[in-house]
Amino acid sequence: MTDTPLTAYKVLTAEQMTTLEQDGRFGGAPIDVADGYIHLSTADQLAGTIDKHFAGQDDLHIAAVDLAAHGDKVKWEESRGGQLFPHLYGEMLLETIVAYGPLHRRDDGTVMLPTSG
Repeated sequence: MTDTPLTAYKVLTAEQMTTLEQDGRFGGAPIDVADGYIHLSTADQLAGTIDKHFAGQDDLHIAAVDLAAHGDKVKWEESRGGQLFPHLYGEMLLETIVAYGPLHRRDDGTVMLPTSG
């Protein structure tokens, strides 16, 4: 894939975010465990992922994942609408999260990405 993003995003519930912070790792949501990998989205895919899989849920968080830190555990695979999505085959480690925070959207519906510091 050309111009592969260096960062992908994981939507987490408050409980999942707490697990990541306390344990330093996250093994995945139930759907991730069932599929055998952690579902991630690029910045461009994130709003669609939230709308499709998290509609009506409150208290969500977004973690920005450094894909290079996971090396060959990240695979780009076809999913929704034929798009290539990053899938993490392994645990997501807190040390590979470059930023995280509560999910916020702008008035136009776009997702505000977490920033470090």
